[in-house]
Amino acid sequence: MINRRPPPGQRNGQLQKLRHLSSVLRHLSSNIQHPNSPYLCPMSHTNRLIHETSPYLLQHAHNPVDWYPWGEEALQKAKTEQKPILVSIGYSACHWCHVMERESFENEETAAIMNTHFINIKIDREERPDLDHIYMDAVQAMTGSGGWPLNVFLTPEGKPFYGGTYFPPKPVQNRPAWQDVLTGVVQAFSERRHEIDAQAENLTAHLLQSNSFGIQSPEADSIYRKDNAHAMAVNILRQADKTWGGFGRAPKFPQTGVIQYLLRYHHETRNEEALTQALLSLDRMALGGLYDQIGGGFTRYSTDTEWLVPHFEKMLYDNALLLGVYAEAYALTKKEKYREVIAETVRFVERELTSPEGGFYSALDADSEGVEGKYYTFSRKEVIDLLPEKEGEIFCQWFDITEEGNWEGRNIPWVARDRVSKMGEIPDLGRIITEGKENLLTYRAKRVRPQLDDKQILSWNALMVTGLCKAYAATGEKDYLHLARTNMDFLLRVFVQPNGEWLHTYKSGKARFPAFLDDLAFLIEALIQLQEVTGETSCLERARELTQQVIDQFSEPDTGYFYYTPAGQTDVIIRKKEVYDGALPSGNSVMAQNLIKLALYFDQPGWGERGQRITTSLGQAIIKYPTSFARWACILLEQVAGTREIAVVGEKADDLFRSIISEYIPHNIIMYSKGPNNHFPLLNDKKGEENGLVYVCHNYSCLRPVSNLMEFRTVTRVNEW
Repeated sequence: MINRRPPPGQRNGQLQKLRHLSSVLRHLSSNIQHPNSPYLCPMSHTNRLIHETSPYLLQHAHNPVDWYPWGEEALQKAKTEQKPILVSIGYSACHWCHVMERESFENEETAAIMNTHFINIKIDREERPDLDHIYMDAVQAMTGSGGWPLNVFLTPEGKPFYGGTYFPPKPVQNRPAWQDVLTGVVQAFSERRHEIDAQAENLTAHLLQSNSFGIQSPEADSIYRKDNAHAMAVNILRQADKTWGGFGRAPKFPQTGVIQYLLRYHHETRNEEALTQALLSLDRMALGGLYDQIGGGFTRYSTDTEWLVPHFEKMLYDNALLLGVYAEAYALTKKEKYREVIAETVRFVERELTSPEGGFYSALDADSEGVEGKYYTFSRKEVIDLLPEKEGEIFCQWFDITEEGNWEGRNIPWVARDRVSKMGEIPDLGRIITEGKENLLTYRAKRVRPQLDDKQILSWNALMVTGLCKAYAATGEKDYLHLARTNMDFLLRVFVQPNGEWLHTYKSGKARFPAFLDDLAFLIEALIQLQEVTGETSCLERARELTQQVIDQFSEPDTGYFYYTPAGQTDVIIRKKEVYDGALPSGNSVMAQNLIKLALYFDQPGWGERGQRITTSLGQAIIKYPTSFARWACILLEQVAGTREIAVVGEKADDLFRSIISEYIPHNIIMYSKGPNNHFPLLNDKKGEENGLVYVCHNYSCLRPVSNLMEFRTVTRVNEW
């Protein structure tokens, strides 16, 4: 259970009106007197979710609750019977979702109340993020916070009027009991229907108003300035934890986009404070419990300041984004620890999240055997028994594994620097740590594993392709490129229909649900990235086709932004525009970057102007709140610094191209060709020597061609602002 950022738009007095009925419903919930058993009735313990493919929905298929999947059957039944709709949204790796299921949805009496008075709909937020965005924003508007599980009540017409997150079976810490909430809503719907309908209309109007930004834009000259790039860095560093890394207070998320901004800002300005904070964050995360010290890969977030205690679920998208930012840091610093993190993370993805077809699975649960973190924690005795005695002692000291434990009587392996610094020089330490990790990984594999969410999501897979391409560029490890190619082939094969329609998820041989903006935006980005490390122009051609498809199906003509859902989708109450960069970058920010890049690759200035326009429209918010608009901040920085246009040409220029892409040049487009290629402006009339020539243009000025890496570094050296 964790808050999302609030929706864009004015937060005015209307919110107080929206929260009025919510407070009335909470009051009713806290004063319910339960009759003895008016709701009990016979029920089946297999519901309609049994026909779904989502692991999260299938987890609820045997609840006594008469769950429906989101669809016409449930929505029409609510209208016909004039019953309120209860929508419960979660995902398979969500710990508190499992808790609420065990406490409430598996309870016969609770299920009887729900079945008698509501049409109950279960949604996997990863299958239907569009619905999750809408109803999460509604709950945040009513309550000021949100998270998962998300439980929201709708009118029979599908408009929200009340909701919250986790509700316990009994009142605790100002949270009403779930049965009391249900009974309070039943009473209000029966006795105060006019207020319910008014609340739903007002809330829907608020969501529409919050979605109406971007009509007017400031002048680009007032946004794309060096002082604004500096201001964003200052605003980021103001929130930085200078001791433990990261930004803000616990719970702490990796915030990869923010770290990326600091790395790129340092690259352009040589600002040491920005670099120090970025690397401190990466170092502390890699040493902490957020990172799986035994098996590699990152969990979703840390519950504490020190990165020790994670929320143990492992998500594909987190690992994809972290892979990319560690690759950027390695390219910049050549710090061996970052290369090690990259390698271990890729091995984790290959070992535990890769399907036989080449797709990447979505997530691993936080729980196993009903206990959060059980799979990943150890007792000291387990470790000592597995390793040679002296080596076991060293291993335990290195990873802070103690008799009393560092978390709930168990041990989360992490590298506590204050303890490590007292160990001194230990012969053969590297071998001891490496072999110890291998032994513990083998031992751990015999435990009951956390549940795997084996659906494959187009957008998350595309993010991993981008991360793998960056990892290959930085390290030269060909296995990373092979994995990226295999996955891209899989995406281009299974997610598109014969009529050209793209779909969002794939499982058990079947793709489902129309693709959302994120799916296509991230796929375009991955295709561009794949071209930039291979020189394969077919990737650019496919990216251009997809971009036109996004423009045709997702555009909001008045603003230049893109809706989250495609035209023609009829089961959402509004078409939202998502612009916040949160755990994932927003589809709009990624599309802005795609448009700007493809405009240069194909000489389509209109696309570039559109990408700049929507960035400019958010300009003041980006500058003031860069941690909420990190990908946008990176775009703004690149527009200020300028994009380096690089062409490598030559019959035998493979080695030169390989060395060029290993350099840290974050603001660039790059192509590689054996000879001139007049189809692309960047390669037009470019002639290469046998071993290659490199052509570089920057800020409307082309530099002399160079033939080796040292000369390239000279001509691309950044002048400090």
